[in-house]
Amino acid sequence: MFLTASLLILFIGAAVCMDELVGPSKEEGQTSELSAWLADWQWQTGLENLDAIKGSLTSLQMFAAYFDQTDSLYFTDSFHEALPEVLKLYEHSGLDHVYLTVVNDQFQPSGESVQKDPALITRLMGTVESRRKHADELIAAVEQYGFGGIELDYERVADEDWDNLLLFFSDLYPRLQEKGKSLRIVLETRAKIEELKLPEGPDYVMMAYNLYGSHSGPGPKADHAFIKELTSRMGSLPGQPYIAFSVGGFDWQEGGKAKALTEVQASILAKQTGSTIRRDEASGSVYFDYTAEDQVKHTVWYADEETLSQWIEVAGQAGYGKVAIWRLGEMQRSSLDLLKQHLK
Repeated sequence: MFLTASLLILFIGAAVCMDELVGPSKEEGQTSELSAWLADWQWQTGLENLDAIKGSLTSLQMFAAYFDQTDSLYFTDSFHEALPEVLKLYEHSGLDHVYLTVVNDQFQPSGESVQKDPALITRLMGTVESRRKHADELIAAVEQYGFGGIELDYERVADEDWDNLLLFFSDLYPRLQEKGKSLRIVLETRAKIEELKLPEGPDYVMMAYNLYGSHSGPGPKADHAFIKELTSRMGSLPGQPYIAFSVGGFDWQEGGKAKALTEVQASILAKQTGSTIRRDEASGSVYFDYTAEDQVKHTVWYADEETLSQWIEVAGQAGYGKVAIWRLGEMQRSSLDLLKQHLK
């Protein structure tokens, strides 16, 4: 009897150690899910991509709600053009939800916009009354336009505003639930998620991009080490969070600014310039150099289907199989096929 018990203890100990080595199993981690964003300014080609992978996505996020100069929700003409087509495709897509994504970009009467404005969040979250008014407007919008829920993409939040924002999340979630609506919350990599007491209930989405971009010199939007570092932090998030990857890339002009490119645009540019495409081992991204007609040198980095495959695999090895893609529109067929295989 003593020998049997000892062997049992040894077996359990070995199983625990092995589990620590291999990380979370599929049963303990996330069930694979795939969601994607559709931006109002690129809805036509976005819908073409959506149609190519319908049946594979579990949800779609329509990135289309901003703010006007009075801190009220603002929708572009493109949104009103796209919405009927999006909802029409939704009926035959197999999607669980179509969310309305709200971002803290503010449009001025001149037509110019202030992107990711932290002062806007300060005003919206400042008082009980301002939070209630904002929640009322969000709920009215999802009901008016027929969305299944709200996704909040509030970025560059000031440290002193987080307590009020957390109160807002906690108040908004049950109100949406009463209406049969859902809440998703997008988090920047800079958010101090280990210190924030995020409420249970909403779905959380961690952005795994912007490692390099318009704010930096040339490089990949994400690499393996960056993804591993993020997934090591995501254990502090409630529920089963999504990890978001960004497709496309950037064209850096020597001594100038970076220009965003879709995957299709980057691929065409490489062919037009006769460039040699190379793959970065640390990120899986592809890159190439070329000299423009004005003799200015350029460097392009972007993600293709192999890049996405590697990013998804690295996240999956850490136990995170719920993936969000920023964004649909001018993705190559090979990348779309890769996403379709993600759920198989």
